[in-house]
Amino acid sequence: MLLTSIDWQKPGKQQGFLRVPYSHNLGGWANVMLPCTTIAPEKSGQSHGPIVLILGGNHGDEYQGQIAGMKLARALTPEMVNSRIIIIPSLNFPAARAATRLSPLDGMNMNRAFPGDPNGTVTSQIAHYLTTVLFPLADVVIDIHSGGRSMEFLPCAHMHVVPDREQRQKMLKAMLAWNTDFAFLYTDIAGTGLLPVEAENQGKLVITTELGGGEAIPAHVHRIAQEGLRNVLIHVGALKGTEITRASLGKPPAILVQALTADDYLLAPESGIFEVAIELGEKVHAGDPVGWIHFLERPDRTPEPIHSQTSGYLVTMRAPCLTQQGDCVAVIAQEVDPKSLA
Repeated sequence: MLLTSIDWQKPGKQQGFLRVPYSHNLGGWANVMLPCTTIAPEKSGQSHGPIVLILGGNHGDEYQGQIAGMKLARALTPEMVNSRIIIIPSLNFPAARAATRLSPLDGMNMNRAFPGDPNGTVTSQIAHYLTTVLFPLADVVIDIHSGGRSMEFLPCAHMHVVPDREQRQKMLKAMLAWNTDFAFLYTDIAGTGLLPVEAENQGKLVITTELGGGEAIPAHVHRIAQEGLRNVLIHVGALKGTEITRASLGKPPAILVQALTADDYLLAPESGIFEVAIELGEKVHAGDPVGWIHFLERPDRTPEPIHSQTSGYLVTMRAPCLTQQGDCVAVIAQEVDPKSLA
C-alpha cells in the first residue's frame, strides 16, 4: 500500500515522497520513492482557485515534463499561488531512472495501468493512488508528454474530445492557453487504462501535451514546456500573474487538428528502415507518400511506400529509423473549426 508523509490539506510548501513498497533481491523492506512537492497559500482561508495536479514522466524517456516539473517545484512559493499545486515530476520513477518508456520493475506502461490495484505491482499501486486519492482531490490534471524515443511530435498541447460539453469547452480553452502553434485532438488506438481518461471520467479538467520527442531536446521545446505550463496555471486561476495569449505575442491562432480514426495512424506493413518523405507540420493529401520502408536484407528490393489515407498535417513521425511491422510511423491530422467542439 502506497504511503506518504505529505499532508494534502496543510498550508504552505512541502517536499516529500510517495513511497511504494517494493521488495527485491537486495532489499527486503525497500520502497520506490517518488519525489513530490505541494505548494499552497500559507493560510488555508487564502485558497480561492482550483487544485492542480501536475505530472511529468508518465513515460520515463519523456524529459520535457520532468524538467518543467522540477524547475516549477523549486521556483514556486506559497505567495505565488492562489490554490494548491501538486507536482510529481517523474511519475513513473523507475522508468525515469532507467530512461525507458515502461517500468523496468514490472514491465508496465503507466499510461495503460488505470485505475490500478492497491495490492498490485509498483505501477499499479501508483495508478491506484492517483485514481483514489489525488484525482478526487484535484480539479485540474496536467499530464505532460512528448514522443520519447519512439516518436517525434510537432510541439503541441492536446486533448480528448470528451462527451460532456462544458468539460470539453474548459479543456479546449486550457489546451489553447499552452500557446503551441498546433493543438491536437486525438484518440487512443493502442489500448485502455489511460491516465487522462481516468481523470476525465472523474470530471476533471485535463490538459495533456506532446512536446517534441527524442533525447536531444532543443532549447525552444523546453521553453514551450515551461512557459506553457506556467501560462496554463495562470489561465485556470491557480498561479498569480497575467495570462499571455497568442494574440498578445503577435501570433495567429493555433491550428486545431484532429486524428480521430484508425486511418489517421499509419502503421508499418513490414519491418525495415523507415524514411520519412515530408517535414513535420507539412500538409499532405490522401494518397501521397509519407515515407518508405527500406529492407536491410534486400537492398535490391524496391522500398515499400507508406501512403496517407487522409488529407491533413503530419503531426508526428517515428523517431528511430529501424522499424518493426505494426509500429506507428506517422499520424495525419485534419484541420478542424474550434466551433465544432461547442
